Amino acid sequence: MTLHTEAPIAGAYPAQATEDRAYGKVFWRIVPFLMLCYVVAYLDRVNVGFAKLQMSSELGLSEAAYGIGAGIFFIGYFLFEVPSNVIMNKVGARVWIARIMITWGIISAAFMFTSSETVFYVLRFLLGVAEAGFFPGIILYLTSWYPAHRRAKIITTFMSAIPVSAIFGNPLSGFLMDSFHGTHGLSGWQWMFLIEAVPAILFGVATFFYLDDRIADATWLDDEEKRVLTANIEAENQAKTASPHSISGTLTDRRVWLMCLIYFCFVLGQYGLNFWMPTIVKASGVSGNLNIGLISAIPYICTFVAMLALGRSADRLRERRWHLVVPAFIAAGGFVAATIATSTSVSIICLSLAAAGAISCAPLFWSLPTAFLAGTGAAAGIAWINSVGNLAGFLGPFLVGYLKDFTGTNSAGMYLLAAALVIGSLAVLTVPAKTVNR
Repeated sequence: MTLHTEAPIAGAYPAQATEDRAYGKVFWRIVPFLMLCYVVAYLDRVNVGFAKLQMSSELGLSEAAYGIGAGIFFIGYFLFEVPSNVIMNKVGARVWIARIMITWGIISAAFMFTSSETVFYVLRFLLGVAEAGFFPGIILYLTSWYPAHRRAKIITTFMSAIPVSAIFGNPLSGFLMDSFHGTHGLSGWQWMFLIEAVPAILFGVATFFYLDDRIADATWLDDEEKRVLTANIEAENQAKTASPHSISGTLTDRRVWLMCLIYFCFVLGQYGLNFWMPTIVKASGVSGNLNIGLISAIPYICTFVAMLALGRSADRLRERRWHLVVPAFIAAGGFVAATIATSTSVSIICLSLAAAGAISCAPLFWSLPTAFLAGTGAAAGIAWINSVGNLAGFLGPFLVGYLKDFTGTNSAGMYLLAAALVIGSLAVLTVPAKTVNR
């Protein structure tokens, strides 16, 4: 063991101890709560994949029609994302995130009344409008607490809510659909939408009373801790001299559009997988909604571990690009391999690689734009990148559904998702390392 005998600089250790203590308090105060909110949000966004197992046959939805309905959520999301984030930047996260969650909870519950393709499309669009601004708002909120060198680990921890929601949500959705089917004349998918909407409303109310908009508002921090945290954020913002400072400047910045392309490719892979996972697992030979839910959770368990490990590694090494490129290529290989899998076990291994790689790319990606965006540029830029990127949430499910209708297999759709991830990886390598490796 090597002992470090060099004397510390006078005053350095107490300052570091104060900083570490402050960030420890911030983590335990806000990150687990935000994770729970995102678990609820993501569950309400993608539980339509399970509803499809019963709803499509009852309502006569084709594969392409389901794909359109699943994806049209992101049209509403796209149209209202930037305005929502700009409003949050003015009124504060506490009020605005509470409003978002309560609204989407009410609309999510209304899905139990779906009776036709048209009603399905309208409700999915309104759900996108309601949820617009939630995710970029959280990312913006976290940048007001954490500097760049701590951000990848925090964002990946927050976004580990995605696999957590699938690990618990997939079996829960299958259980609710099987257990409540026919109760009081309602189908299982109707009960699932109703029951899974309730937490969104409850957490929305809790958000209003629990979150603090700014470091200065945090009564659970002492004055010295507030000073250290504020100084770190101010120092980082002053270093972002190349950030656009207006909405128009942000939306015309070439770097922002490059971020849009990269994120679009990664989201295409992520949502193409999320919305079709239950269908792919069922096609591999698994029967019963609860069994499909339990098997579908396996790839997300792998994803949870991969996300946390990659986030810690990216911050420790202060390297951002290859931490995106390598998982994306692994995911692309998983998608391709899944098309030739000959058994359920092999298919699940391939899907686990695809999920771990594709879904891990999303949180790791946000280390790129937040490295150069600040102030109004950050509010508008994060929302714009997320809204454009999430158009892939519309395109991905639609194209996978269309290709399955056209070819009769899932293979063409998986090739499409793999190609998107490769393109996104190549685009990441065009970003200068010195800009993002902090």
